[in-house]
Amino acid sequence: EPMAKAGAIGFKLFLGNTTGNLPCPGDGAVLEGFEILARLGLRCSVHAECAPIVAWREGKLQAAGRNDALAHLAARTDVVVLEALNRTCLFAEWTGARVHIVHESCARSLDFVRFWRERGVALTIETLPQYLYLAAEDMAKPGGEVMRMNPPIRERAQQEPLWAGLLDGTIDIVATDHAPHTPEEKVGNRIWDVACGFPGVQNSLALMLTAVNAGRLEIGDVVRLCAAAPARAFGLYGQKGVLRPGADADITLVDLKRRETITAERMHSLGKITPFDGFETVGAPVMTFVRGRLAAKEGQPVLDEAWGRQVTPRMPEPRPRNVNTTMEAVVKPGNIPF
Repeated sequence: EPMAKAGAIGFKLFLGNTTGNLPCPGDGAVLEGFEILARLGLRCSVHAECAPIVAWREGKLQAAGRNDALAHLAARTDVVVLEALNRTCLFAEWTGARVHIVHESCARSLDFVRFWRERGVALTIETLPQYLYLAAEDMAKPGGEVMRMNPPIRERAQQEPLWAGLLDGTIDIVATDHAPHTPEEKVGNRIWDVACGFPGVQNSLALMLTAVNAGRLEIGDVVRLCAAAPARAFGLYGQKGVLRPGADADITLVDLKRRETITAERMHSLGKITPFDGFETVGAPVMTFVRGRLAAKEGQPVLDEAWGRQVTPRMPEPRPRNVNTTMEAVVKPGNIPF
């Protein structure tokens, strides 16, 4: 609550382990956290992978000597995300919390997303360019370990349903899961020793503009997925995510026909490694304005001073549910939880 009062626009929950092997909280703590968030009305972003299943399967795979790149996907098979997604949505329905599923990789999740929305869960969901363009089949090739990330890049057959989900509104947002690591951290003889994730911010717009040129999306879809929908999900729309009087003049000018090739050497991130190395894109940002000031031009930053500013969210009124059974309620002496 003090973080919300200080201006936090949302919170993050890892149901699966992340870099550094940080443990996820138990379900009791998650449920209580959702009870508090439901009262605050702020959205919680959830990394939806089931930690106990992952730990069990990774242990078994390593004991069996499976150290190849595809063992990472085997440890995090589809049921890992399906369990965590549905547990998240069950808790959100019970408490009235607003949730956002980050980096959705699994086509089988989409039917469950539709199901929980029909039940009234305040649910948004994102996917990433790497899930749309890269396939697990490529991980078996030399250098494929660079693609290791969480949740994993899945088999090519799962890509088309994700593209369709962008168009029909099941998937709200295209994000990046920007996770820079040094090139040395992204190689190894054992997939378990390779860092998870890679830089994503710099190349994301060019990859989505490439989809426009390929006829998969309209330019308006890119605006919706990358600007308007994220702003709406986190209570920033009106000030962010839209061009109209009174909004911040956050503007990106693009050349829809510019052809470029993604290379590791051109990465601004210290993590100069990407599985998109050598990928040709069609469409590129050429000028970026932040609150009316030119911040980047022709791929290079031009601002010479800090220009960030705290933005205050304006979320709809909270709608907490089952308030008589929350931890805050039941710890009071004499409370009757019905």
